[in-house]
Amino acid sequence: MSVLNASYETLSLSLEDEILTVTLNRPERLNAFNVTMSQEAPALLEAADADDAVRALIVTGAGRGFCAGMDLGDGLDNAFGLDESVDPLGPEAEAIRDLGGVLTLRLFRMKKPVIAAINGPAVGIGATMTLPMDGRILSEKARVGFVFAKLGICLEACSSWFLPRLVGMERALEWGLSGDILSAEEAFAGGFGAKVVSPDDLLPTARAYAARLIKGTSAVSVAVNRQLLWRMAGAAHPMEAHRLDSRAMLALSMGDGKEGVAAFGEKRPPRFASRVSAGAPLGFDWDSEPPFLKE
Repeated sequence: MSVLNASYETLSLSLEDEILTVTLNRPERLNAFNVTMSQEAPALLEAADADDAVRALIVTGAGRGFCAGMDLGDGLDNAFGLDESVDPLGPEAEAIRDLGGVLTLRLFRMKKPVIAAINGPAVGIGATMTLPMDGRILSEKARVGFVFAKLGICLEACSSWFLPRLVGMERALEWGLSGDILSAEEAFAGGFGAKVVSPDDLLPTARAYAARLIKGTSAVSVAVNRQLLWRMAGAAHPMEAHRLDSRAMLALSMGDGKEGVAAFGEKRPPRFASRVSAGAPLGFDWDSEPPFLKE
C-alpha cells in the first residue's frame, strides 16, 4: 500500500525519486504541534516504513515556520495534552506519555533515513522532534530553541537522552537550562545541524543529502546501520555492539551482501533485492526495546 493513499489534516506529502517530503502544514499557526499532528505524524512514519517505494524522508514546514512548538492556544484542559487526573507519583504514572515523546520514539525506530529541512522557527517540540532524525539542514532563517525552562516545564520528547548525544553535555546543559532562542549559525556552531544554507537552497540541499544516503546502497543495510548507531549510543560496553552487529553481519552477508560483493568484483552497480518491508534480518529485532536481539 502506498504511503500516499492516506490523507492528513496537518501534513502534506510528495514523493519523488524515492524521497518522501513531509510538510508540517498548519502555516497559520507556524505549524504548531497539536493533538491531531501528534496522532498523524507517527501514523505517517509507520506507513513510510512499510512502503518500499520510500527510501528516505525530508521533514519541513509550510510557510515561514518549521514548528513553533506545542499549540498553546489549542483549547486543551492541559496545554501539553496530558491527563491531569493522573497522579504523576501514583500507581498509574507509568502510563503517562508526553505527545512529543511518542513521536520521537517512533522516529528512533525508523528504518528509513529522515532529514529535517528547518525553514524557520523550530522551538519546543519543533526542535526536539528533529533530534532523532539523521540530519538537520538549517535555513539562514531558522531559529532553534529548547525553551522549556522559560515555560516552567521540563525537557520533553526524550530530548534529555537525544540532545547531549548530539551536541555534548555542556552544550545541552547551556541550551536546556537557559531556554535561549538560537540563530541558525549559533545552533550549527553548537553541533546542531549539518549545514546552514540560504532559504532557496534549503530543500535542494536536503534532497541532495537524502539522495547520498540511498543512491547505490542497500535499503536493509541502511536500516540496520541506522539502528546500530542509535541503539548503541546508550550501550554500557562495546560487547553489546559486538553481539548485535555480529548477528546482523551474518544475516546481511547471506542476503544483499552476496550481491554487493559480486557487483564489486564485476565492477558494476549493485542490484540489491532485499526489502525493508520483508522484516528485520535474522537475529536483529529493530522494533523492540533493549536488548534488541531475538533470543
